[in-house]
Amino acid sequence: MSLSALTAVSAVDGRYQSKTRDLSPFFSEYGLIKNRLLVEISWLIQLSESTDIKELPAFSAQQKQQLMALYEDFTPEKAQQVKDIEATTNHDVKAVEYYIKNHMKKIDGLSPYLEFVHFACTSEDINNLAYGLILKQAKESVFIHEITNLTAHLRAMAHQFAGDAMMAKTHGQPATPTTMGKELANVVFRLERQLDHLKSVTIYGKMNGAVGNYNAHICAYPEVDWPSLTESFIADLGLLVHPYTTQIEPHDYIAETNHVMIRINTILLDLCRDIWGYISNNYFGQKTKAGEVGSSTMPHKVNPIDFENAEGNLGVANALLAHLAEKLPVSRWQRDLTDSTVLRAMGTAFGHALIAYQSLAKGLSKLTLNTTVLAADLNANWALLAEPIQTVMRRYGIDNPYEKLKELTRGQTIDEQAIKAFVKNLDLPDEAKQQLLALTPATYLGNAKHQAKHI
Repeated sequence: MSLSALTAVSAVDGRYQSKTRDLSPFFSEYGLIKNRLLVEISWLIQLSESTDIKELPAFSAQQKQQLMALYEDFTPEKAQQVKDIEATTNHDVKAVEYYIKNHMKKIDGLSPYLEFVHFACTSEDINNLAYGLILKQAKESVFIHEITNLTAHLRAMAHQFAGDAMMAKTHGQPATPTTMGKELANVVFRLERQLDHLKSVTIYGKMNGAVGNYNAHICAYPEVDWPSLTESFIADLGLLVHPYTTQIEPHDYIAETNHVMIRINTILLDLCRDIWGYISNNYFGQKTKAGEVGSSTMPHKVNPIDFENAEGNLGVANALLAHLAEKLPVSRWQRDLTDSTVLRAMGTAFGHALIAYQSLAKGLSKLTLNTTVLAADLNANWALLAEPIQTVMRRYGIDNPYEKLKELTRGQTIDEQAIKAFVKNLDLPDEAKQQLLALTPATYLGNAKHQAKHI
């Protein structure tokens, strides 16, 4: 059975392939091989530029261009050639080395220098930098963009609904009014903070050999300042050198990245559940699309499926991200291979996150605010004004204000007339009394509108 969206084992590459295709250039086998190529070729060119490595002359501009073309013009079809070599070597990084050597033979003047490909390297020198590049590319090209767009969408909604009063619910019970815009503004602030953390995570890399001490490097060329050379090389790739490692870069930055992603996803999962509840309460309606059905048996239904899909995928993403964050920084002694297979699940973890972001964005775009329902809920809950009334009573020294309002309202159905009758009998300054009499559940909003407008 040939592989397709219908036969793929993972939903990331099957049902949701259209939502995750932007990750294919990075997290796919092709993407990994291509980034390995970049590291190997860049290292070879870096070595050629060192005047202390006399056996390897500086390459000409044309030779460098031809070498870099192996990376820049790399296609999935060419990746298959590397896989064909791997079928013989049974070693994925060695296959990349042989692929480069085969093509170097076709570049004028480079045949004598084939053995400087992968010079003094362990496979992990290539792999850790390739994965660092993959994460950097995916973060900058896809995830920062997606999260920024989601945040911008929520900010626009916060501004749009800034003044739309609604009854809050704490512990699921009617509580002090807020506005829909303010509740969305809360999410925006949280996302912006975590997005700043995501942008600031430093991605590290190493190129220091089998156990991190430049053993082979120094044995071959003791006169070369290898720490400085590799630091410059890694910086040119856009990464930061990790000066103290075993055979592997310890992956702490991946754990840091994943933990930030988990926090972002948790904030969005929290939002999905809240929006789901608001839809259930008819605070939000959903725009319908011709031809779509909400239930196989109940024609009337418009289910909040985008938020449910997002919630589910955020949960799967976080489970995988958490495992990666906990497992990858742990390696037996100087090296074991458990990280190698786990790293290949990074694309699956980030794929589920991307599916969730797109579903959430789709769901948000369908929402319409039912202001009449919000208003009716508020008007049915005049007991919400017990809080401001007893607080004003405290200001003016009236005894037992909380207890008096509790006696009036707790477990009771209180309407406008009952609240106003209570206020009229209070021994308050006239101005304070008039302010309380003018107050309604829909106007008891504090600075909610201001907060929403200014996020």
